[in-house]
Amino acid sequence: MKSGFRILLGLSCLSASMIPGAAMAQAQLPVLHTNQAYVEEATRPCSLDVKDPKAVFAFVFNSLPDHVKVYPTENYYYYTFICNGVPYDGNIRLDAGNRDEGKVIFAYSEDLEGWRGDTPENHIILDTSDGVQLEKVEPLVYRMTYQGKSVVFALNDLSDVKPPPSALAPDEEYIGPSFDESAIRFFLVFDKKLKIFHFILDETIKVADQLEPSPRTGRILIGKRTGFAFYRDYLRDRKIMIGAYKPNMLTNTWFDGPFDQLPDNFIQGEALRDALIANSPDLKGRIDRFGGFPGGAERMAVDPYLPYSSVPDLYIFDRCATARQHSPSYYLCFALDYDRAGRPYLEAYGPKQPHGARR
Repeated sequence: MKSGFRILLGLSCLSASMIPGAAMAQAQLPVLHTNQAYVEEATRPCSLDVKDPKAVFAFVFNSLPDHVKVYPTENYYYYTFICNGVPYDGNIRLDAGNRDEGKVIFAYSEDLEGWRGDTPENHIILDTSDGVQLEKVEPLVYRMTYQGKSVVFALNDLSDVKPPPSALAPDEEYIGPSFDESAIRFFLVFDKKLKIFHFILDETIKVADQLEPSPRTGRILIGKRTGFAFYRDYLRDRKIMIGAYKPNMLTNTWFDGPFDQLPDNFIQGEALRDALIANSPDLKGRIDRFGGFPGGAERMAVDPYLPYSSVPDLYIFDRCATARQHSPSYYLCFALDYDRAGRPYLEAYGPKQPHGARR
């Protein structure tokens, strides 16, 4: 569930007839959002029964166009709406584990905000018994039909995305590409020797953010839009994710980082499960190939980055990396050991423990 976002009316900044080369320029202009549109949405009377998940599903589904693109790699199609002044957010999910069985996961809740604490989530799994039909049209393309309406869901096909040689260290295994709901793309890698995960920024495409250096060091770079923090590696040409802004992680916004957008459609065999067990041997026999626990309500979190409250929180990564750039344990500087109060894992005395399960 992702909170803190509102559906607003998008308006072009200028009429196409007012500018030369309008067809080309129009595509490059920003989208305008107005407070007027937000106020009118927030004050609009709403008759939707938000306590009825099937009624909410019908509203969401009937509001979709005939074709949609699902960008996040855990296959969530996110949405938001406001009803009687209350903001809601949710998702339609085509889970890699059960979509070919015709299952559709639908969830929503009131926005999770820092001052409110947890909000109750409505979560249902729909199939033909509920009148929802899901059929596979072709690889990574599905048609969903409900009450006579059909919508084609095109999942994000990143099957050809591979990291350049400079993006992998000698002991690292590429697990797969991660497209985060923040619109940032990563390579998820696992260091087989040190038994740690990293999210590496994918710079083979234009990064949908502007990274600026921290005040103390140019090796730490922070996204102006996302708040994602990266470390410019001493040893190779790449940037390792080291932080996401803590309030975004606590309220589960679109900027909480890629821990919940693993490369589900592109994981080869048991690669992820084997890496998770190597990282935490106590998981053996307890998780499926996606890192999920029995029942499907929880799965292991892969979040080696720091929930930071202020930029100085990130400087510990630079102190560690600068001191250990010639050490075999150098890359431990960029993974957290949550048993040691969220500090970089400085001592190679055993596998790092993942943060824990996530819903």
